[in-house]
Amino acid sequence: MAGKGVKCLSEALRGLSLGAQPCRTTPARQAAMGCIRSMATAVEGKPSNITRSVDEVYTPLTTVPVTIHSFPTLEPRSLEAWSTKHLYLPLRRDILHLAVVYEGDKTRQGTASSKTRWEVAGSHRKMRPQKGLGHARLGTRQSPLMRHGGKTFGPKPRDFSTKLNRKVYDLAWRTALSYRYRRGELIVTEDGLDLPLPDEFLYAASKGVLGREVEDGFVSKYLAELLAGLQWGREYGRTTFITGDRRPNLFTGMEVGGENGRALELDEVDVKDLLETGRIVIERSALREMIKTHSSDLVQRVQVPGLRTKPQLGTAIVQ
Repeated sequence: MAGKGVKCLSEALRGLSLGAQPCRTTPARQAAMGCIRSMATAVEGKPSNITRSVDEVYTPLTTVPVTIHSFPTLEPRSLEAWSTKHLYLPLRRDILHLAVVYEGDKTRQGTASSKTRWEVAGSHRKMRPQKGLGHARLGTRQSPLMRHGGKTFGPKPRDFSTKLNRKVYDLAWRTALSYRYRRGELIVTEDGLDLPLPDEFLYAASKGVLGREVEDGFVSKYLAELLAGLQWGREYGRTTFITGDRRPNLFTGMEVGGENGRALELDEVDVKDLLETGRIVIERSALREMIKTHSSDLVQRVQVPGLRTKPQLGTAIVQ
């Protein structure tokens, strides 16, 4: 027992002697000061100043260029500057939806009408006795249960039109034009937009040499080839032509070849028409009149002398 105890004591003293020895020191590695590592990226040295200078003044975009073309060659004739409030507004699908629904409700006829049981002609006497025949009880011949009887809760003439703030509606017009302009689908032409038919055909048509079917066939084929060359035909989403008044050749040709597009006068155009086809081809004067009519939200109530309260309609840059 004594030997075993001495052995345990010697092992304990040996352990104390090892714990008392100093630990071996490891050389510490120092990071290079030239590169500072972060979680996002490595920044070498002192970061540069990325803020703007106080002297730099931010000037927002106020005008956009509009090229006036000749039809059908599309040769540039002049360059104009239009306000961003006219042709460069952000897309607002909610405002466009309100305008399209407003126009659709306004064009509904609301003439559906049906007769009630008191408006149907005929005697109002009871058709058969209440009891004794073994059939269900039945009243007059005008009952909604009978054939040719009255209609229960049927339609009556009504007005389906809804209301929309005029400023919101005018903003929808310019938003639709801005959407077309941003996508490069708004082509502005010189005044006098019309379909240039060959002189020989016009002479023969004026003399009555050609029949109606031959004239319509020639105009339809000529228009289809013209629009196909410009990539404006049916394969490219059709085209809407907008003029200030009716042009005989253009409107007749679009009526004959309606599969390639349509032609509208300025008074016939709605917001929905500006969004339907693949592109809009409009006269310069018609565009000015359209924006001039639908810019009520740009007029300020407070008039300040010397301060322009409304953007100008197209300023010529190059003529």
